[in-house]
Amino acid sequence: MDRVQLVLLGLPILLFCSDVVTLFAPQPPAAPKPHRHPQPAAGAFQPGDSSPDAADSAQLAEAQVDGPGSGTTVELKFCASCSYKGNAMTMKRMLDTSFPGIHVVLENYPPPFPKRALGKMVPFVQVGAIATLMAGDQIFPRFGMVPPPWYYSLRANRFGTMASVWMFGNFAQSLLQSSGAFEVYCNGQLVFSKLSEQRFPSEFELRELIGNRLSDSQIGKNLEKDLVLDDDVESTHADLSVSTDRTN
Repeated sequence: MDRVQLVLLGLPILLFCSDVVTLFAPQPPAAPKPHRHPQPAAGAFQPGDSSPDAADSAQLAEAQVDGPGSGTTVELKFCASCSYKGNAMTMKRMLDTSFPGIHVVLENYPPPFPKRALGKMVPFVQVGAIATLMAGDQIFPRFGMVPPPWYYSLRANRFGTMASVWMFGNFAQSLLQSSGAFEVYCNGQLVFSKLSEQRFPSEFELRELIGNRLSDSQIGKNLEKDLVLDDDVESTHADLSVSTDRTN
């Protein structure tokens, strides 16, 4: 073999080894997040600060945290190998803006088990085909078989055949690893399925679907908190006005 043939033979073997290592290697542990002490925002209520303005700021901040989406979890399960993550991030930003306090989770939606199993078998089929192409003269006689005519035709252009086997094998593996899914769950209930609808949801449609799924009890609870907050703020300002009049 000359150097060009060695390179053409070694490149598919190197790619196969990298695919096997990536396929069966365990997931790396998540990097620890740096611990940061939260800094109080400007105008936030501090312990020991009894001024009415500080109390009003603390109550307003609590009201902002308990938004209309508080207590609601939305799961966006998408096909990661289909490059759907950008769509999922866009929908997540829209939901965070439309329903403050909502919890949006992004997850990969894996393909069915038969497709995953076939996808793991593709690299072994590739190596078996390449090994048969390179050493078929010794492999076929061991099984009591005469090399078929198509074997000699493929072996006449062995390096082109190996490149074709590797290219189509990688295409098949990518196809088997994709699910084509973009499923939306609200509090564990399916509200939209791309697998059923064969399309992506629009932002307006998804906003309406999630809005209809928000529990009435949670909305009523948040509205009650808002009314109590308004009454407390009015009472605080009224007490402050009375105290100011008495001082004058």
